[in-house]
Amino acid sequence: MSGTTFLGMPAFPQAARDALGDAQLRRNLAEATRTIRDKRAEAVGELPDWEELREAGRAVKEHTLRHLDRYLLQFEERVTAAGGSVHWARDAAEANRIVADLVRRTGRSEVVKVKSMATQETGLNTALEQAGIRAYETDLAELIVQLGHDRPSHILVPAIHRNRAEIREIFRREMGTGAAGDDAGDAGPLGDEPHELAEAARRHLRERFLRAEVGICGANFLVAETGTVVVAESEGNGRMCVSLPETLICLAGIEKVVPRWQDLEVFLQLLPRSSTGERMNPYTSSWTGTADHDGPREFHVVLLDGGRTATLADPIGRQALNCIRCSACLNVCPVYERVGGHAYGSVYPGPIGAILGPQLRGTASAVDRSLPYASTLCGACYEVCPVKINIPEVLVHLRARVVDSRRRRPLPGWERLVMGAARWTLSSPRRLAGAQRIAAAAARLVRRDGRIRRLPGPLAGWTDARDLPAPAPESFRTWWRRTHP
Repeated sequence: MSGTTFLGMPAFPQAARDALGDAQLRRNLAEATRTIRDKRAEAVGELPDWEELREAGRAVKEHTLRHLDRYLLQFEERVTAAGGSVHWARDAAEANRIVADLVRRTGRSEVVKVKSMATQETGLNTALEQAGIRAYETDLAELIVQLGHDRPSHILVPAIHRNRAEIREIFRREMGTGAAGDDAGDAGPLGDEPHELAEAARRHLRERFLRAEVGICGANFLVAETGTVVVAESEGNGRMCVSLPETLICLAGIEKVVPRWQDLEVFLQLLPRSSTGERMNPYTSSWTGTADHDGPREFHVVLLDGGRTATLADPIGRQALNCIRCSACLNVCPVYERVGGHAYGSVYPGPIGAILGPQLRGTASAVDRSLPYASTLCGACYEVCPVKINIPEVLVHLRARVVDSRRRRPLPGWERLVMGAARWTLSSPRRLAGAQRIAAAAARLVRRDGRIRRLPGPLAGWTDARDLPAPAPESFRTWWRRTHP
C-alpha cells in the first residue's frame, strides 16, 4: 500500500453528510465549478477536431502503458546522458527518503516547491519537516492551503473551498503577524480583490525564490526520447522553481512518461482547455539535464511506483493511469460540487480520485472501500475526460472488487436474514403477492407525500442516503385482474 489517506477521515458517506451541512462550502464550490465549466466549454468549442484530439490522447497513453518498461528505461538513459540522475521509488516512504537525502546532501534546510500531486500523494512536506527541512509552496492556491494549515480539496485549485474573504483573513493572520515564522512584514490594509491577494503572495514569496538553492517540482509529462521534464502552470512560479535553484529535484509517477516530444502537441492542447478553459498554458517549462552557466547544477528525477504497477496489471482499472490531472471530471461531477474534495479523504478527490485512490492504496481501509460508491454513475465525467477514461466502468469494476473482498467474511447477521427472507419470498408468486399486500399496508404508517423518508430498525440503512418510493397500494397483477375481468 502506498500514498496518503487523510488521517482520521471517516468513510465517504459520513464525510459527505458533514460537508452537506456547510452552506458556505456549497456556495463556494457551486460558483467556482460553474465558472470553470463555462470556460472549458467555450475553449473546447473552438476546436472542430476536439474528439480526434481526445482519441489521439487516449491512443498515446494506452500505447505508452503497454510499453511502459521500455519507455521508462529510455527516459532514464536520456536523463543520465544529459547529466542528471534517476532514482526509483517503490512507495511513498522510499520516495520521501530519497528526496530528503538529496536535500541533506546540499547542506540546505529550505526548499521551494511547485504544485505537485505526486508530492502530495507521498506526503512529502510532512516527511521533509520531520527531517528538519522546511518546504515553501509557491503556487498561490497551494500557498493558501499551507498558510491556512488546511488540506487541498481540488486537483487544480487546491483552495477552491475558500472564498476571497477567507483567503484575505489567512493572509492577514499569517503574513501580518509572522505567526508561521514568515517575515513578509505587515500586510497592511489588505483587501480581498484578486490583484491585492496576488500581490501579497508575490511579496511573501519573492525572498524565498531568491535565497532558495533547492527546488522541488512534479511533472505533467516526462519525455522518453529526450529525458525532459515538462511542467505546465499559470503563475510563473514553476518556471522560477525549475530554473533558479542550484539543485532541482523532480518527483513524478511512472505513468507520466510519453514516448516522443511530438506527443506533447496533443497533450498541450488537451490539458489547458480541460483544466482552466484556456487555449494554452501561460507557462510551460521543460528541463533536460544540466548545462554550464544555465540553471541547476544538479538534476534529479525520482520515479514513483506507489501502486501503479499493480494498477497496470488490471485490464479495466489501468485506464485510470491515463489521467493527465486536468480535473475536468471534478468540475462536472454533481457529487463533488455538493460535498467538495475533503469528503473523499484523499489527495485525489472527485471521480478520478474515486477510481485512482482505491487502486493505488488498495481497499483495505473503510475510506477506500467507500470511494467507488461516491458517484451517481451519471457519466458526465466520461464525457469531458480529455483522454476518454471510462470512469463509470472502472467505478462499477471497483464496486465488484469491494463486494468480492467481503465474500470471505460472513455478512452481518441481520443482512443475511433479510437476504434469506427475500430469496424465500421471491421464489414463490403466492408469497410475493402476500409480501406486496403487507408492504403496501405497512407503508401507510411511515410514508409521507408518497415517499418513505426512513425505515425502522436495521432497515434504516436503506434510507440513510436516499428516500424510498412508497409501495403501490396494489400490485400490477391485482390491478390487471381488477381491470380486466
